Amino acid sequence: MPGGVNSPVRAFRGVGGTPRFIASASGATMSDVDGRTYIDYVGSWGPMILGHAAPEVIDALHEALGRGTSYGAPTELECEMAEEIIDAVPSVEMVRMVNSGTEATMSALRLARGATGRNKIVKFEGCYHGHGDSLLVKAGSGVATLGLPDSPGVTASVAANTITAPFNDAPSLEAVFEEHGADIAAVIVEPVVGNMGCVPPREGFLQALRDITRRHGALLILDEVMTGFRLARGGAQELYNVSPDLTTLGKIIGGGLPVGAYGGRRDLMEQIAPAGPVYQAGTLSGNPLAMTAGLAVLRRLRDRSIYERLEEAGRRLTEAVSEAAREAGVETFTNRVGSMFTTFFTDSEVYDWHTAAKSDRERYGKFFHAMLEEGVYLAPSQFEAAFIGTAHTDDLLDRTAEAARKAFRTL
Repeated sequence: MPGGVNSPVRAFRGVGGTPRFIASASGATMSDVDGRTYIDYVGSWGPMILGHAAPEVIDALHEALGRGTSYGAPTELECEMAEEIIDAVPSVEMVRMVNSGTEATMSALRLARGATGRNKIVKFEGCYHGHGDSLLVKAGSGVATLGLPDSPGVTASVAANTITAPFNDAPSLEAVFEEHGADIAAVIVEPVVGNMGCVPPREGFLQALRDITRRHGALLILDEVMTGFRLARGGAQELYNVSPDLTTLGKIIGGGLPVGAYGGRRDLMEQIAPAGPVYQAGTLSGNPLAMTAGLAVLRRLRDRSIYERLEEAGRRLTEAVSEAAREAGVETFTNRVGSMFTTFFTDSEVYDWHTAAKSDRERYGKFFHAMLEEGVYLAPSQFEAAFIGTAHTDDLLDRTAEAARKAFRTL
């Protein structure tokens, strides 16, 4: 395997050392092949909101396995999943299932181009929307961690149709539209960025995107692959009261199995084949196992008290970690929205890629390994979010805070 892994950040290149190979996981912990157990704050990059091997998910999967693993034909499960998403996310009137977040964003952008007859898209520096060609321009996540330039293999003609702007800077987007407005099909954004670390939108930023795109006849796409059902049942768009034209989803709606989805206004979604001319297909889309696992999770998340518990857990942990850094004389800045957070090794506010990039990556790497030695598994990159789930008990949170105190002292 290239680099020994099947996804770049797993290689620990951003923190140094040898990656841990995982043998099993349960609740809020993972165990590696050498028998060491860690309190896990990666959670498969977000979907384990109920914890690893959640009993209701495992039980549902055991039952579903006996009925077969893939049909390549419609199932009731797909209809139930569509109904669950539409009920939770007000802006979504129709939805199409796919197999990954990358597929979801690629498909949503194709639909935006097809529906508007325009070619250009706008993304924001440091936002990552999967590894589709047009989206690997000033991306975050593994690209930033590894210090790679815009990816070789992305043609100049494709890159020319992608315009970038600074996150949290509405005036810069206004300027982009003044120059290219008639050619812009869509603006795509992570409403709360998770791929340059957790970076929330400033007050009014998302509504400004909504106003600008509507004024110029472009579509607004919220990439909620990470934030959907994570920050609230209705995602970040519920939390910040903004209504996009299209939404991309993933992570939690598969309950830990490969999945993605995109949805939005009925008049747009009816332009997708076979209802309309914009083509997109997939043999494994709506796979019965992924639908089964996802439905088990989404039905549990109808209980909105879960989000209250996650909010309190996030506050408790990040306040304790920040206090531990101050006690050790280590400069950090922590961003958190609900159960997503990142502790940046910088002394200034982080609100876009430029400010995130000031973080001391080497120091983060040392902290990461110190936490690993204390039995806490964080993201092996300064530019990723951490995730808390319902399985993170108060005891585990307190143990994590104590581990952080010890880790900061080693710096």
